[in-house]
Amino acid sequence: MAEDTQNKENYVVLARKYRPQNFNELLGQDALVQTLTNAIKNNRLHHAYILTGIRGVGKTTTARIIAKALNCTGKDGHGGPTINPCGICENCRAISESRHIDVLELDAASRTGVDDVREILDGVRYKPTNARYKIYIIDEVHMLSKSAFNALLKTLEEPPSHVIFIFATTEIRKVPITVLSRCQRFDLQRLTIDTLVTHFKNIIAKEGLSAEDEALHLIAKAADGSCRDGLSLLDQAISLGGGAVKTDVVKNMIGLADRSQTFDLFEKLLAGKVDAVVQNLAVQNLAEMYKNGATPLTVLQDLINITHLLAKVKIIPAFANDDSLSESEKEFCARVAPNAPIAILSKIWQMMIKGLSELSLAPVQIDALEMILIRIAYSASLPTPLEILNDVKKKSELAPAITVTPKSEQAQSVVAAPSVVPTEVSSEGKGLVFNTPEELAAYLESSKKVLLAYTFKHDISFSEFAPSKMKITISDKINNDFLLNLQHVLIEATGSKWDIEVLRGYLGETIADKEEAADNANKKSVSDLPLVKAILAEFKGSKIETLTRKISSTEEEEPEEAASSFNSYEDNDNYFDEDL
Repeated sequence: MAEDTQNKENYVVLARKYRPQNFNELLGQDALVQTLTNAIKNNRLHHAYILTGIRGVGKTTTARIIAKALNCTGKDGHGGPTINPCGICENCRAISESRHIDVLELDAASRTGVDDVREILDGVRYKPTNARYKIYIIDEVHMLSKSAFNALLKTLEEPPSHVIFIFATTEIRKVPITVLSRCQRFDLQRLTIDTLVTHFKNIIAKEGLSAEDEALHLIAKAADGSCRDGLSLLDQAISLGGGAVKTDVVKNMIGLADRSQTFDLFEKLLAGKVDAVVQNLAVQNLAEMYKNGATPLTVLQDLINITHLLAKVKIIPAFANDDSLSESEKEFCARVAPNAPIAILSKIWQMMIKGLSELSLAPVQIDALEMILIRIAYSASLPTPLEILNDVKKKSELAPAITVTPKSEQAQSVVAAPSVVPTEVSSEGKGLVFNTPEELAAYLESSKKVLLAYTFKHDISFSEFAPSKMKITISDKINNDFLLNLQHVLIEATGSKWDIEVLRGYLGETIADKEEAADNANKKSVSDLPLVKAILAEFKGSKIETLTRKISSTEEEEPEEAASSFNSYEDNDNYFDEDL
C-alpha cells in the first residue's frame, strides 16, 4: 500500500516523461537538426541562437539538447561536441536534470529588468567550471525590458569564446531587430497531425495501454500542432478512460460534436432544407450536441472546416483519398462533393465566417447559431445568378429575335464609340494633326496628361476647331496655367503654335456632356434588349451602371464580321456588363 502511494507521488506527466533527449527524438524539426549537424561537424558554431514557434513545439527542449550536444564528453569522458549526445556522461545527466552549474536557464518573464541582465554579464567573463561552454538559456526573451535588451547588445555581439546564448520566444516580433541581427534564428514548425498520432501510438505502446485511432486523431487535431498540448490531452483522456483512450470520452472531454451529426447537419444546409434544419437539427440534434458539451463556436468551426474540405476536394478530387482523412470524412466527401458547387460553398463559407463575429456579440450563443444555420439553409436554396440568368434567357425568347438581326441594323446598334486617334502630318513624323476636339482629348489621355485632359473635357466648350486654331469658352474655375500648358502640349505634338481665342459667357456643351449623353443613349438602347429587359424585371430596383466594350481576337482581324455578332445570344454577355 505504501509502495502504491509512493508510485502515485512520483508520477511524471507524459509531456515531461517523454521529452526528447537528443536530436533523433526531436519531432518535425529537420531543418534545425541538419543545420546544427553541419555546424558541429565543420566547427562553425554560432555564439547566439534564437528559437521561435508556438507553445509546446520544443523550444526549451531543443535548447537543452543543444547544450548537451556542445558539452557532451562521451562515455569515456574524452569526447567533443557531437550531434548525438550520449546522455550518460555527467554533463548530459546534469543538463537533463536542470542542475548543471554552467548551463543557466533563466525565465525572462520573471526577470525582466536591466539588473537581471547585469548579473548575466557579470558571470559571462568567468570560464565554465565543468563544461566546455557556459550556456545561457533565456526563455520568453521577448519579455525583457528595452533597457535590458540594450544592456545585452554589446556582449551578445562579441561574447567570450566560451559563452553561447540560446533564446526562446513565442513572440518573435517583440524581439528588437538589433537582437535578432546578432542571433542565428530557427523557426520551429508546428507538428503535423500524422506526426502527433504516430508519437501518441508509441507512447501508448510503451505505457502498455490501449487507444482508438480516431480518439488519437481527435487529440492530435485539438493540439493544433503543439506536442505538449497533445500529451496533456492524452494524459487527461487516459485518466478519464480508466487507462484506455476512447473516442466518445475524448469527444466529451474536448467538447466536440459528434462528427456524424455534424456531417448530417451540413448536408441539410447544403440542400437548403430549411424545415429539416429547423425541425430535426437546429431543435433536436443541435440541442443534443450542445448538451453533450459541443459549444456553438465549436460546432460552427467544425462546419467551416467541412466547407473548406469539400471545396478542396472539388478543386483537387484526389484529396478525397488523402491519408490524413478519416474513413467517415472520405465517405462524406465521396457522397456530397459531386453535388456541392463551388459557388454555393463559397457563399456558405462567407456566411459562416461572418457568423463567428455574430456569436461573440450574441447574448445567447446557441440561439445565434440556430439563426445562422437557418439563414445559410435558406440562402443555399436560392438560385445562383447564373441560374437566374439562364432562366430569364429561356423566358425572354431572346435567341430567335436577336440572331436574325441584319447587319444594317447592327450598324445602328449601341456599341462603344470608336477610338479617336489623331493623324500624322507626314511620313517623317514631325507632328500630329487634330481635326476634332475629341482627337485632342484622346491624345491628352493617351499621353497621361490626366489633369489637362480632365479640364479639357469638362470645363471647355468649342465654337470653332480646326488644325492650329480653336475658339473656346472656358469655365471660371479653370486654372490660370491651363492655356499655357495646353499650348505647350500642342506645340510638342503638332510642331506649331496654335491660335487659341478665348470667349467669355455661357459655357456650352462640353466633350464630357457629349460623352455622358452618348452613354445614356447606349444604356437606353441596351435596356431595350429583350434579355436585359427580362433581367431588370427579375431584379427589382436594378439599373445598368456601366457598359464595357470588349474586343475579341476575331474582331481585331475582321471588324465588320465581328461586329455582326454583337447582338447574338452567345456574345451578348461579352460586350456589356450590368451591375445589378
